[in-house]
Amino acid sequence: MAGTPGTPRLLRAMNDRAALDLLLEQGPLSRTALGTLTGLSKPTASQLLGRLETVGLVRLSGTSAGRPGPNAQLYEINAGIAHVAALDVNPARILAAIADLRGTVVGRFELPTPGRNARGTVERVVKAIHGALGEAGLAEDQLRRVVIGTPGGFDPTTGRLRYATHLPGWHSPRLLEDLAAAIGVPLEVENDVNLAAVAEQRIGHARDSGNFVLLWGEEGIGAAVVIGGRLHRGATGGAGEVAFLPLPGTPLVRNVGRNNAGGFQELAGAEPILALAHDHGLRATTAEDAITQALHLRGPGDSVLSEFAHRLAVGLAAIVAVVDPELIVLAGGVITAGGERLRGLIQEELAELAVPRPRLLLTAVTDDPVLTGALQSALSTTRDEVFDTAGTPAAE
Repeated sequence: MAGTPGTPRLLRAMNDRAALDLLLEQGPLSRTALGTLTGLSKPTASQLLGRLETVGLVRLSGTSAGRPGPNAQLYEINAGIAHVAALDVNPARILAAIADLRGTVVGRFELPTPGRNARGTVERVVKAIHGALGEAGLAEDQLRRVVIGTPGGFDPTTGRLRYATHLPGWHSPRLLEDLAAAIGVPLEVENDVNLAAVAEQRIGHARDSGNFVLLWGEEGIGAAVVIGGRLHRGATGGAGEVAFLPLPGTPLVRNVGRNNAGGFQELAGAEPILALAHDHGLRATTAEDAITQALHLRGPGDSVLSEFAHRLAVGLAAIVAVVDPELIVLAGGVITAGGERLRGLIQEELAELAVPRPRLLLTAVTDDPVLTGALQSALSTTRDEVFDTAGTPAAE
């Protein structure tokens, strides 16, 4: 049977990608080590490295030392060949970061936006990106992709931001077009909690979970739903907006979109939890501080933690009944302030309220999870694009 045209090139491309992935995961490797890990012969590994060096994807990074015999040359990913930007947007500030192809953050910039009006959103986003590029010592043309995380979700049918009335300036139906034009590189805008789930999926506890829910608790309550390894966004981008979930224990909230409130938010959001703490005599100024104090205060503190766990479990029971995830990741400053003790209380309460018994784990990504998820998302696509150049005729 005749061979399939292009098969040698396809095999080269597959070997090149496997080598690049290994260099990303393990750092600098010698030709011999790379050949051993990929199963390629020394001549084939040498040809592979030559191709990748020719197109600028790998470079020499020194030599091995401390072994008998001649030192071996080490190769590494040329991380500076491409850079991506990530932004985490909330009503108070825009936090931007720039990372190289390896994922190392090389520049950060925070743009406070207190008391702003609904104008100038595009200009502020561009200023934040330029600020991070400046910190990294990079020019605009060295940026390949931008991913922005915001509250709520952009409706794919209208282009409008929904479920986030508290974020002024982000609701124009032309905003995404205007941002893309001003930024000048491929742009993605994603829900912030979804990006926290992306971080957990790529580098956290959910790496081996195809079906999981991330519950986010800070000022507001939110969730991200991953089904079959993919984020579930819903028809209007509102999947996971569980703050609006009607729940027992609170008055039924009507006109939830206009009021930007709902049952789960009224039950377990930051304000009701701070009020709960005050009712038990805790002198806290934030919900996160209240939960931290409760951990170290017997009696009233125990009551606060138990009630908070119950409220979270009530909401989770409704989610679990619909989604049936294998894993629930608990994230956000207010929830994670309760640590393993709160997690255990939620697990016990949920076991009595729901038939499925998913595992509950505290998030593994605690530093800037939204920003981390945005970077991971941008890097995944950019690496695919950049690494594809290894299969071009110039690389043969």
